[in-house]
Amino acid sequence: MDILGSGVLDPIGSDARRPVIIAFLVFIGVSLLWLFTLATAEEDNPERLYVADRALSPVFNGFAMAGEQISIVTLLTVSGGIALFGYDGFTYALDGLIMLGVLLLLAQKIRNSGRYTLGDLFSLRASGSGPRIAATAVTLAITIPLLIIQLRVAGSSTALLIGTSAEGAQVVCTILMGCLVACFAAVAGLRGNSFMHVAKVPIAFFALAVITLLALRKSGWDPGTLLSTAVDKSMAPDDYLRPGFWPYTATLGALNTFGNHMVFILGTAVMPHQFLRIGASRTGRTARRSVSIAAGLVGAFVLLLIATGFAAAAVVGATGIRAVDATGQSSLIQLASDVLRDGSTGRVALITVIACVVFLTVLTTVSSVTFAAAVSFAHDVFARGRRRRTETGEVRALRAAAVIVCAVGLSLAAAIHRYPTDFLVAFSISVAASCIFPALIYSFFWRRFNHRGLLWSVYGGLLLCIILTVFSPIVSGTEFALWPEASFNWYPFQTPGLVSVPVAFALGWLGSISSPEGSELEFRDMQYRILTGRTAGPQAADPRR
Repeated sequence: MDILGSGVLDPIGSDARRPVIIAFLVFIGVSLLWLFTLATAEEDNPERLYVADRALSPVFNGFAMAGEQISIVTLLTVSGGIALFGYDGFTYALDGLIMLGVLLLLAQKIRNSGRYTLGDLFSLRASGSGPRIAATAVTLAITIPLLIIQLRVAGSSTALLIGTSAEGAQVVCTILMGCLVACFAAVAGLRGNSFMHVAKVPIAFFALAVITLLALRKSGWDPGTLLSTAVDKSMAPDDYLRPGFWPYTATLGALNTFGNHMVFILGTAVMPHQFLRIGASRTGRTARRSVSIAAGLVGAFVLLLIATGFAAAAVVGATGIRAVDATGQSSLIQLASDVLRDGSTGRVALITVIACVVFLTVLTTVSSVTFAAAVSFAHDVFARGRRRRTETGEVRALRAAAVIVCAVGLSLAAAIHRYPTDFLVAFSISVAASCIFPALIYSFFWRRFNHRGLLWSVYGGLLLCIILTVFSPIVSGTEFALWPEASFNWYPFQTPGLVSVPVAFALGWLGSISSPEGSELEFRDMQYRILTGRTAGPQAADPRR
């Protein structure tokens, strides 16, 4: 996922670099100032920090939820995938929209349950500290890889902006960006993060729309001409608009492609930070409305992202993109530098806006996932200890956990900067799809699900994800693997989720039926609550009704 700059080609140009860097630094300073202003307004009350006192309006929360989906990986990787690989990149862009359909089915139930962390949701059907510890372990297994990826891409993109692609420069930029993000993640709550997500949505939309229109102008305002040019400038014009061109999956078959899409949709729908966002809604109905608003906004974003990807292919060309970045992640910045003539003020402004969008995206995305991991520790582990904890102590634990999580992610991102990190994407999303999705489905819909079934499903899915990832083609035996020279890839698919998700369902079923635990009355109480948002009374709790 790192940008493999050639060290010779310079898409920004020396004439634009100085004003771009100055404007970029000013934007960073203003953003951080605003963020710390928002953070000072946060009260040191855990509930208000975690879910903004459950007071976010549907429209505001819907915009923030849409902002959650605009991650640095989506913005740069997917657009680059479309630019280089055409149809296959296009299908991956649609997965983010389909994911919100899955979340829409679960949002009202999650909000009505009154739970907002993964540990809370696991404890719906299983009491004790075991489920909460399992939830924290799963949250960290998802969060740390995401942090490494986001920080790597951010550092590489920043190095490209300043005109150097040396490994040392990328590491320095990664560390600097990570420190800036860690400062905010350590002091902000959900409300402050939400404001930044809301601000990011129109800025990203504006930047993508402008850059697409400028590219369309170069094609005589004819979308057909732009698409034909993109095909002609691709690496393989005959295959560009056909499935199977994506190099990561070209030799692994249709079943592997299906598994990638399935795991991405299920995994991203149940990421831990999504639960905090849903928990911030006022009611279950407003949570569904927020997801619906987010789906509309993400649909518009996906259309712009697809247009931008094809525009980059038409204006820059696959050869020009790959000369700077073998994976296409620099295509958006290259497109911004090529749609207007060198030396123009508009070109400098456009590159600056794209750079600011990238920074804002990194800031909000990393802060969201870090905050979710810190809340999981503070709320599910620290506050549930044997000793009585005060609210102030819990907030301090939250701050400390956020700093530690950021430090670990940043250290790993800097330490492994020379290695490809594609396997981290597959692992993180597969863990979410394997450990969280089956547990939620069973918790909401199966009356016999219990403590043993939950732990078997969660730990079994996590263990299987680790084993299958290690022995998959993204770790060894292929051109894009972590160790391409080695060959211990006996597992034939790119993502472990194709096997680990059904196995996690099976383990949850087997563990539940082999244990006498479980209460019909408790299940009816829980069903009543997730359907109505109210605690069951004597009549609703009566098992004869």
